[in-house]
Amino acid sequence: MLAEAVVHVRHVFAARARVEVAYQLFVTGIKSLGVITVVALFTGMILSLQAGLALRRYGQEVNIGAAVMVSMLREMGPFMTGLILAASVGSSIAAQLGTMVVSEEVAALEVMSINPVRFLVMPRLVSLAVMTPLLTFYTAILGVMGGSIVGLTQLGVALPAYLDNATRYAENKDLYVGLFKAFVFGIVITTVACHQGFSTTEGAVGVGRATRKCVVISFLTILVVGYIITRLFYA
Repeated sequence: MLAEAVVHVRHVFAARARVEVAYQLFVTGIKSLGVITVVALFTGMILSLQAGLALRRYGQEVNIGAAVMVSMLREMGPFMTGLILAASVGSSIAAQLGTMVVSEEVAALEVMSINPVRFLVMPRLVSLAVMTPLLTFYTAILGVMGGSIVGLTQLGVALPAYLDNATRYAENKDLYVGLFKAFVFGIVITTVACHQGFSTTEGAVGVGRATRKCVVISFLTILVVGYIITRLFYA
């Protein structure tokens, strides 16, 4: 299914696909901004507080900027964004497609000679592959901002010192690896959600089961794939 959807990406600018992709971009990106903003801000604040309390014992609390920046770019940004999208967007996709399957809407599309993968999967694949890296970058920036607030108000780290430390030790590689992880996570979420949706049986009970399995499998896959990518790039 994933390979077929990738093949159909060449039709992304067709009239019908363009409208659906734009809608999916809105659902994935704009509607997720609220929860991602809160999670990103407090993730950065928690990282800054915990790292700062540990580093304060050695008089090195000024280094929290580097700790927060590298953590958000490499790991926490992609992971938190992926988990949020899996729980919100992924579960929604699985429930929507599962409902279409049990109500025989997907069968109706096939009768009308409309490819369900091109019509349903491809726009969602494109939207998540595009929006997950963008939201990850947004998460990383907000996390660093949250860390600076804690550093300034609770650890006595001035904002210029925090930012200088953060930018000095973070590398471009950290950003690129984080964005690559996010791109892969977007593909994983779409693939799992659409597969579970198309595999739905037994009516409303099956839709609930597919939604639950989508979230669980997405979470586990994101954790495993994230570790593998980190191992490959930072061996």
